[in-house]
Formats: sequence, C-alpha cells, structure tokens
Amino acid sequence: MPLRNDPVLATFRTQVREFVQAQLPADLRRKVLLGLDLGKDDYVRWQKILQRQGWVVGHWPRHFGGCDWSPVQRYIFEDETTRAGAPWLTPFGVNYVGPVLCHFGSAAQQREHLPGILSSDVWWCQGYSEPDAGSDLVAMSTRAERVGDHYRVNGRKIWTTMAQWADMMFCLARTGREGRPQEGVSFLLVDMHAPGVTVRPIVTLEHCHHLNEVLLEDVEVPAANLVGEEGKGWTYAKFLLSNERVLVAEMGRIRRMLTQARQLAGQIREGGVGLLEVPGFADALARCEIDARALDALCLAQLGAQQAGAEPGAEASMLKIRGSELQQAISRLTVDALARRGLPYSSGTVLAGDGEAAAVPEGSSGMLREYLFLRAATIYGGSNEIQRNILAKAVLDP
Repeated sequence: MPLRNDPVLATFRTQVREFVQAQLPADLRRKVLLGLDLGKDDYVRWQKILQRQGWVVGHWPRHFGGCDWSPVQRYIFEDETTRAGAPWLTPFGVNYVGPVLCHFGSAAQQREHLPGILSSDVWWCQGYSEPDAGSDLVAMSTRAERVGDHYRVNGRKIWTTMAQWADMMFCLARTGREGRPQEGVSFLLVDMHAPGVTVRPIVTLEHCHHLNEVLLEDVEVPAANLVGEEGKGWTYAKFLLSNERVLVAEMGRIRRMLTQARQLAGQIREGGVGLLEVPGFADALARCEIDARALDALCLAQLGAQQAGAEPGAEASMLKIRGSELQQAISRLTVDALARRGLPYSSGTVLAGDGEAAAVPEGSSGMLREYLFLRAATIYGGSNEIQRNILAKAVLDP
C-alpha cells in the first residue's frame, strides 16, 4: 500500500520508535507490559516526557501547541508507543475536548483550558453515558437550566473513566426539548470540584477502580463554560467521536497482545511439545495474526481516504467491531495458554505490583486482568450492536 511504503512516514515511524526506546522509563514499561495498575502520576509522568518532545498533542494545530500531524502520523505514533509498552495516552483532554475547543471553543476558553491539557496539569473526564442512556446517548436526561449568568445542572453520568482524578468534565446536558432530540443538547465544561458534584467509584470485574458514577445536583456552571452555541452540542459530540474513529481499532494494543501471547506460548509445553507446536493452539494464534494484518490494512485504507480529504464514514464502525472482537479473541487465547499452568488471579499483584508465584509465568495476573477488562470492549465506545446498526443503515438505506 502507498502509505506503508512512504519514505517520509517510514522515517517518522523510526523516530517515534527510537524516542520511545530511549525515553520511556523502564519501570513504566514494566508496569504496562505486566498489566499492573497505573496511578495518575504514572500517566502524567509519561505525558510530560512527550510534552518535552512536543508530541503530547502532536495532532493539534501548530498554533495551539501541536505538530499538525496527519491522520497517518497520528496512527503511527499511537501504534509505536502502545506496542512498546508506553502508558495509555489518556484521551479525555488530549484527544477529546482539546480538539473540540480548538475548533469550536471561544478564544477565552482556548486560553483558559488548552495550556492545562498541554501540560497535563489539568485532568479531564467525559460526561456522556447515563444509567438509562448508554448506547442511545441522545436519550440523556441530564438537564442544564439557564439561570442568569450560569447553568444549573442536574443529572447522573456513569462509566466515567478516571473521574476520581479529574479536575474538569466535558458534559452533554439537555438545555431544550423542542425539535429533534439532538437539537436540545449542549456541550458544557464542568468543574469537578464545584459544590454538588459527587463521584462514586465503580469497581469492575478485575477488582480495579477506573470507572465511576458522577452525580450532578444543582451544580452551577458559568455560562462562559458553554462551548459554541446552546443546543448545538450534538454537533460537537459527533465531531469528537469522528476524530477518534480510526484509532478505535487499537492496533498497537493488538500487536502488543499478539507478541505477548506468542512469547507466553513459547514458555509452555503440553504433551511433551511446545504449545506453539500444538495444532489447535497454533492455528488459533495464526488466525488472530492474519486477522490483525487484515485489520491493519483496513485502517490504512481508511487513513488513506481521510488523508485524501474524505470524511470518516460508517466504514469506521467496522474498525470498532473488528478491533474489539480481535482483542477479545487474543485475550481468550492467552488465557487458554495460561490454563496449562492454572489460572491464579491476584488483584493485589496488579494493584500493588507484588511478585507472583514462581510456578506461573510472570505477568499472569496482568494477562487475566486484561481478559476480564476486555469483556467490555464490545460495549464501550459504542456497543457493537449499535455499530452494526450504523453499517446496516449505511448499506441498506444510504
């Protein structure tokens, strides 16, 4: 493919790879590769390293502190850093609200909020999903009533990632009931330290805390924190989501998981032969590797079209479906390999980084943690059922 053979892109990939090899702290890399729990300080430390390189917001416009990266460069950056074991570049400020403010925010909002995102000194979370409005986001019931120079916000948000650390939340709230449901939604910036904001932890299947419920009770949000026009929040929300569609396949994570699965299988024997020589396992691993190559080609095709000026379309839903299902397939295969040694899971190991018993491969608890976490991969980011509906509508009712 032309993008794969582009010498400029090949040079950029080499630069990113060499930078990560030289600058990613060994302790952070170890924690990521072993599936250990990362704290806020871990994420901030890596993002400040990227900031010094000028890469933490490389896809932003240059005049806002970015590098004007093309969609392909951004894909390469995410691919190389993730494969190498770098911490997740937390997206809520960098990838989500930051670009929205760059395109739709007022000059005052840009001056107030973009520097804190760039420096990683201000932490953001996303207030979209609600208990009765997850995949059907437009069914939200959170209300924002204009009272003088502020909005009074009441409602509940759920599955709010990293809200326990957040200073700010970008929030969709209903400000009107007239017209189509999408027309009454506004995009607000909410101070998480304001009176009336309550964060309740949600401990997930793997016994870790990264999700939360956020209660908003008569929270006063300055009218100056309304992004763009009142009632136009759905437009900004769609821009935010389309900005992420090609990255949603998470190819870097898939490649890292495949490498880990192959390395693990190389340590395990069954019936006197290595697991990589057991036909059933070898066939399943090869199938995952072939599917990964096919998904990478699909991502590059979408990026090529986007680079040529096409808007991301319904085809991007295929990336979400295939990426999430492939991650689940690889994690199942990894657990299948671990089953030959038993399946011990210690939440203390992943939370505190304690050592594991010598009888099991190092990182076993982290692999099991990833398997448990990825049960939700086909739900979060827009459930796969909804993605299939989008594809069906695009094909059957264009």
